[in-house]
Amino acid sequence: MKFENGHYLLSGGINPLKLVEKYGSPLYVYEAETIERQYQRLKAAFQVEKLKISYACKALTNISILKFIKQLGSTIDCVSIQEVQMALRAGFAPVDVLYTPSGVHFSEIEEAVALGVRINLDNIPAIEKFGEIYPHIPICVRINPHIMAGGNLKTSVGHIDSKFGISYQQMPLVQGILETTGMKLEGLHMHTGSDILNPDAFIAGADVMLNLAKDYPDLDYIDFGSGFKVPYKPNDLETNIEELGEKLSAKFNTFCQEYGRAITMVFEPGKFLVSEAGSFLVTVNVVKHGVTTVFAGVDSGLNHLIRPMFYDAYHRISNLSNPEGKTQTYNVVGYICETDTFATKREIPEIAPGDVLCMHNAGAYCYSMASNYNSRLRPAEVLIYQGKDFLIRERETIEDLFKHQIDVF
Repeated sequence: MKFENGHYLLSGGINPLKLVEKYGSPLYVYEAETIERQYQRLKAAFQVEKLKISYACKALTNISILKFIKQLGSTIDCVSIQEVQMALRAGFAPVDVLYTPSGVHFSEIEEAVALGVRINLDNIPAIEKFGEIYPHIPICVRINPHIMAGGNLKTSVGHIDSKFGISYQQMPLVQGILETTGMKLEGLHMHTGSDILNPDAFIAGADVMLNLAKDYPDLDYIDFGSGFKVPYKPNDLETNIEELGEKLSAKFNTFCQEYGRAITMVFEPGKFLVSEAGSFLVTVNVVKHGVTTVFAGVDSGLNHLIRPMFYDAYHRISNLSNPEGKTQTYNVVGYICETDTFATKREIPEIAPGDVLCMHNAGAYCYSMASNYNSRLRPAEVLIYQGKDFLIRERETIEDLFKHQIDVF
């Protein structure tokens, strides 16, 4: 979304206020061109013989978004059997789906095998059982590289005490299982966290992965995960993808020469692809003056966008209805019976009841983490593409809340 000639406009010149008139509030809006821009930027950054971009779909799973990203040439990373089923419904071939579960019952892994997708395992008991039952099916292994990286402890997943992955120090145990069962290890995988700013954190993880890879001569790919930081505010810092691409491409190309053949470099961006594409539009219900604070209460809450409360995440907020008004200091709060504060002491152009506010960077881990808390209904979703708006998810109704309940009285 850009500010031009006194108005905020979405790609194709679409006025977001018109979308609220058309589809109601609150409303999630996604700009397809932004997703495509991010995809092409990432693809251009890495100069290797074989490169694959695999969308980490937990960030945003709307079926229309999945289909659009597939059209760009992406494969897909799924963390649950339900995401696998959605990916297949969106048209991804099983070979282009990597299933990366954590702590699931083995029956879910068996279901993924039956669907024919690639399997990525992150614990030794699962690898042992898989080798006993499916020794003929290649697997990928998720490595814990013992690297603390990311913007928040809750989103740092590659450190030594993380539940995710197999410690690189435990790989001799994996090697023993492979030798006993005859299983092929087709890939190595890591993911160290989210909002990682420093390219050197990725390089450190890559060093661990490439050093391990020397012991496995039959690899098809190495998946370096993602976690790239995107800007959340004007002049905010972000991961220098081009710098990372230059450094890691050189390192990877040297490895492939020493390995004796080219294997595939894989990245699995989620937030990087969809975060900046999303805008969450809400309407102000009330402006409440406290003793020391002015509250702008909106028609949404942590049931729709929980990241500020869950991760202390920052989302820039614009007043679409009065973009050039005199700024005042507000706490923007929700309508949930909890402390659901979107922003504290934020300078925003003067807000009045009925104004439409935009929470930017609302494409990743926003709708996908939404709930029906307080029996509130989830909002609609709209996709902007080539100057047109498309409803891609209907707003929930009260009937949806009762749909699966069983009245026994």
